[in-house]
Amino acid sequence: MEKYHPMKSLAPRDIVAQAIDRELKKSGDEYVLLDITHRTRDFLTSRFPNIYEQCLEFGIDMAKEPVPVVPAAHYICGGILVNAFGETTIDRLFACGESSCTGLHGANRLASNSLLEALVFAHRVFHRIKERLPGADMPDLPVPPWDPRGATESDDSIVVSNNWDEVRRSMWNYVGIVRTNKRLERAKRRIDLILQEIEDYYWNFTITRDLLELRNIATVAKLIIACAMKRQESRGLHLNLDYPERQNGKWKKDTILKRNALEPLP
Repeated sequence: MEKYHPMKSLAPRDIVAQAIDRELKKSGDEYVLLDITHRTRDFLTSRFPNIYEQCLEFGIDMAKEPVPVVPAAHYICGGILVNAFGETTIDRLFACGESSCTGLHGANRLASNSLLEALVFAHRVFHRIKERLPGADMPDLPVPPWDPRGATESDDSIVVSNNWDEVRRSMWNYVGIVRTNKRLERAKRRIDLILQEIEDYYWNFTITRDLLELRNIATVAKLIIACAMKRQESRGLHLNLDYPERQNGKWKKDTILKRNALEPLP
């Protein structure tokens, strides 16, 4: 880390993640090593009890050997614009936590901010919903029996699991820590193709939980890619090598997605 920032391993998390990504791409390794063996076992068990126990489950003793690590991608980090009560631009749709854009954090979300939003905004959302429920219009809508319309049980569930894995790999490889326009275009083509396959599968076979989850995951992936392509700058956790500088004053107008901002999704 001394090559990337004067604070070394204590640099901001986006700097550390990008440095790890660069080193892995240069070496071809699957992980880097985090060495904290200079600390005593008592310190590790008291300061990092959960991490210490988790590592032991994988056969790694933090007190004696380095820990293999890779950066994690925060795909949704303050993406949904809300007001002070967690309300979005869609009536009666609320968002809080890491998916919401409250203005309480910058482009680099910190654990303390996430905790603040998860607790405070969840509490405020609850009270706003509680206020609105007594006067809410709750019509008694009859729900007709599910009509499969000729759909049959699928004997090829590998299609769902394969597409699920492809969405994960496409997002990690092309929309992960370091982005470029070319990588985003590749991801968009693949996700569009997967969404079309899901649509065909949806209308021909009996609905399952895995299929619905896959459709939701692919839809969110499409939205994330669209947002990343609109943001022609680099800021915090969003790094695009084709747009390395910040564009202060312009990014919010161009990149906040509201209702009907994208083409219709399946």
